[in-house]
Amino acid sequence: MRLGMHLHEMCGAWLDHPFWKTKFVLRDAADLAKLQESGIKECWIDVTKGLDVATPDDGEASAQSTVSGPGASRRVVVDVDTATDLARAAAVSGEKTVEFAEEVRRAAALCNQARAAVISLFAEARMGRVVYNEQCAELVHEIATSVGRNPSALLSLARLKTHDDYSYMHSVAVAALMAALAKQLNLDEAQTRMAAKAGLLHDMGKAVMPLHILNKPGRLTDEEFDLIRTHPQKGHALLQSGGSVHDEVLDVCLHHHEKMDGSGYPDKLSGDQISLFARMGSVCDVYDAITSNRPYKQGWDPAESIARMASWANGHFDLPIFKAFVTSLGIYPVGSLVRLKSGLLAVVTEQNEQALTSPVVKVFFSTKQGLHVPPRLLDLSHSSCSDRIISRESNDTWKFTHLDELWAGEEALRKMGRKV
Repeated sequence: MRLGMHLHEMCGAWLDHPFWKTKFVLRDAADLAKLQESGIKECWIDVTKGLDVATPDDGEASAQSTVSGPGASRRVVVDVDTATDLARAAAVSGEKTVEFAEEVRRAAALCNQARAAVISLFAEARMGRVVYNEQCAELVHEIATSVGRNPSALLSLARLKTHDDYSYMHSVAVAALMAALAKQLNLDEAQTRMAAKAGLLHDMGKAVMPLHILNKPGRLTDEEFDLIRTHPQKGHALLQSGGSVHDEVLDVCLHHHEKMDGSGYPDKLSGDQISLFARMGSVCDVYDAITSNRPYKQGWDPAESIARMASWANGHFDLPIFKAFVTSLGIYPVGSLVRLKSGLLAVVTEQNEQALTSPVVKVFFSTKQGLHVPPRLLDLSHSSCSDRIISRESNDTWKFTHLDELWAGEEALRKMGRKV
């Protein structure tokens, strides 16, 4: 494979490759690296829309190919020197990935900084003004940068909210989820930051909702629910009055509750009437809402939430965007409680991008013995590992109190003000 080729079709399931689309010109060295790291071994290229396989005259290693197939397409084997091209891709992209544990420590401090910034932003909104200032711009930059280094860290920590700070940290979480999804969708750096900004400001209308309704511990009355459903329009008006907010951000604020089948609100948009960023916002908003503890309910397990969202996806979400979201987060996101074939229970601690169903887990309990076992890490994707995940588990049944400590570590939780 080489840059300049037009990818026509991946030979494999969508879960095996890192792209939400399959027909595009391979221009970015980082995308080439992703393709080489994925489980895809072959793909079709369209030689009428991009470069053909390399020849010795091109000064590059040739890829094996077969000329059979539709029209001017050619099937190629992804067999170039992965190590060389990964190094080249890293140099071009400028991204520096870091270990999960290292980024968790940074992300914990960022969560505290972000909470304070959003509290200040909401306080301004309650006084009738929204000022997207330099502090907010820097926060968006830090969120996108953290996601670029290791997305799982911030995405997972931002899910750990108390009842009291849900409204504030929900904005931070959606900003991080939007940045990760934008990256998965191969949006450029400016678009990724725009997506994070839209996530940060998408719920500004909640700032002017009555606090006794927002924090009500029971079900809302019909009248209260009708009032809450006005928050997209309220937020949109606030952001417009503040000025200097991009149209994409305004649109996400107004339309993140629209659904693909037209059953959403406030405008009952459907299909292509909903912008790309608003479709992204819908997925990210729902995921964080259902995984977070609220005054009236406990959040669902991350893996259970992904499964439930998949069952709603056909009418609710844009399917390619939802698939990209799952790829960015993992079928078993960090923090998920899972049962292994061996009978051990484990919590997911890190993703394997090339094998979404085989993350790194930390085993800690034996269902056969009914006892805790010394925690240890297990990379389910490693060739020497014979164990595998056979099911998700609900902590409503087990009621373990230390799951977050197992994947995040005591230091990160203490930085976030969580008791350990």
